[in-house]
Amino acid sequence: MTAPQPQVAIHPVLPALQIGRHTIGSPVVLAPMAGITNRAFRQLCREYGDAGLGRGGATGATSLYVSEMVTSRALVERTPKSMQLIEHDPDEALRSIQLYGVDPATVGAAVRMLVSEDRADHIDLNFGCPVPKVTRKGGGAALPWKTDLFRAIVAVAVKEAAPYGVPVTIKMRKGIDTGHLTFLEAGRIAEGEGVAAVALHARTAAQGYSGQADWVAIKELKAVVTTIPVLGNGDIWSAQDALDMVEATGCDGVVVGRGCLGRPWLFTDLAAAFAGTSARVQPSLGEVAETMRRHTEYLAQFYGSELQACRDIRKHIAWYLKGFPAGHGIRHQLALVDSMGALDDLIAALDLDSPWPGDPAEGQRGRSGSPRRVALPDGWLDSRELNEASAAVVAQAELSVSGG
Repeated sequence: MTAPQPQVAIHPVLPALQIGRHTIGSPVVLAPMAGITNRAFRQLCREYGDAGLGRGGATGATSLYVSEMVTSRALVERTPKSMQLIEHDPDEALRSIQLYGVDPATVGAAVRMLVSEDRADHIDLNFGCPVPKVTRKGGGAALPWKTDLFRAIVAVAVKEAAPYGVPVTIKMRKGIDTGHLTFLEAGRIAEGEGVAAVALHARTAAQGYSGQADWVAIKELKAVVTTIPVLGNGDIWSAQDALDMVEATGCDGVVVGRGCLGRPWLFTDLAAAFAGTSARVQPSLGEVAETMRRHTEYLAQFYGSELQACRDIRKHIAWYLKGFPAGHGIRHQLALVDSMGALDDLIAALDLDSPWPGDPAEGQRGRSGSPRRVALPDGWLDSRELNEASAAVVAQAELSVSGG
């Protein structure tokens, strides 16, 4: 794919992002997404990010690319899946891992393992997951409601990572629902406990991925958290959206999730936009197909299995082809592809000369859903403190969560 040529930036929109000791050339973070941000997808996004800005920063990282969420218990137990999820390519200049945990001792042990064995350069803590099987046990977006538990987890992670110079960040949501917001207090606590940055997905757990992100909340958090970077997340579908978020909120950088699904070249656009240039990638269908095939090759290397790689790429097909002319029949066959040879045959049947379709290829990608009542442990909202009953529930939380 032909990337826009880097231009000399007269007025960069934002300076490089500083996360602890790490300088990140473009203030952009790939959001951790289950089943998506494995080593293969990160490699693809990294290539496009590098194309937009050239390798920069003290660590050589142009953007920050975070792994899928890994449960701290599974990591401590060294399950095969968890160990695979924390694999990094040799050229990943900044090895970033997101941890999920509800027990301070287990989170501390997981962090200690990662840093003492030199497996990570950055650790992000998940306090934003809205999935019912997580919130039902008091984890993810439900956890900051219990301020003492939240503080304890953040504090132990920072304590274990600090001697190794590994910064800890957090990613969170506004709260459980509009009546139970937690983000401002959580931001203050995290800053006080020594985290290197906070990221806010500006939706509640009740919203899931529906509706519009409340960028005003990001601005409010920025006004409260003043000594470390505040990163904004939610409804960034294009480079212009990222620029608009920065202008509206004053945030120090952006976190991109669903916007890059089937569109890893968004990192080229973002790097160029924050460098102050107007260059953007508008690939033909042939260029998109080449990216899709390369993605599959990387997946095969990651899994060590061509069949498993083809099964994984299936969910990406509709995202890659969004807006392009491709009939229902070939889309259906692509969604069932089971070998590289079959993928090549189907790609050859596409009209590869089709130009970038413009608006039909833009906008929302991935899941959206609708608002719902958040599944919580019984009596969870009765108190901000962790009582005996709540403690018993969260003690079992990691046992019921996949992701390692």
